[in-house]
Amino acid sequence: MQLKQVKALVTGGVSGLGLAVVRHVIASGGKAVMLDINDAAGAAAEAELGAKYIRTDVSSESGVEASVAQAADANGGLNVAVNCAGIIGAGRVLGREAPMQLDFFRNTIMVNLVGSFNVAKAAANLMQRNEPNEEGERGVIISTASVAAYEGQIGQAAYSASKGGIVGMTLPMARELARFGIRVMTIAPGIFWTPMVDGMPEHIQESLSASIPFPSRLGRAEEFAVLAANIIESPYLNGTTIRLDGAVRLAPK
Repeated sequence: MQLKQVKALVTGGVSGLGLAVVRHVIASGGKAVMLDINDAAGAAAEAELGAKYIRTDVSSESGVEASVAQAADANGGLNVAVNCAGIIGAGRVLGREAPMQLDFFRNTIMVNLVGSFNVAKAAANLMQRNEPNEEGERGVIISTASVAAYEGQIGQAAYSASKGGIVGMTLPMARELARFGIRVMTIAPGIFWTPMVDGMPEHIQESLSASIPFPSRLGRAEEFAVLAANIIESPYLNGTTIRLDGAVRLAPK
């Protein structure tokens, strides 16, 4: 699928990795709708890009279904869905004050894993009705995991579980949706520049960069967007997770 043919929705689309994907798609001649819960950033992104923002809680099944339908209406169709919405969910199982509250664990799973599933399911339901292209393709779904899915650090039990679930559902979903011509892929980013990292002291930023073998720097949101675009344009990429991490492997802490 060529990027100029893309009619996409991007969750977490008003900042970070999601916003980079939206910018890349629009700059390449495609269309994109941003799903997020940050109204101020959504308004700013709408003003910058002319793309529609829809307030969406990805953990709500009915809310996602309504937003996906709105996105398709705004774009004149839907053939790409990119899941970038997520929360950090950092906390120890046995904290200093008390063991981790189940609600904390559950909320991380609901946003990161269930949210990604909600969007994928609703998007696939619309994509199955698309006219296939010359490859027989009707749509592409891309989710965002993390290298923490493979080597989670202390304090990342909830986060790693949520991201590991995304990795785990990629292949079975791709196998199921193959008969509709819908591909399913996942990207597992390493340590990327985020607003949180940007506010850290310089020596912490340098330490994080030094932990990455090559290139010894933090990932850039634009690099994530380029990989997402490559996945969209490469019909033989299906059912797998691609690490985007500079060969980093996370230490225990």
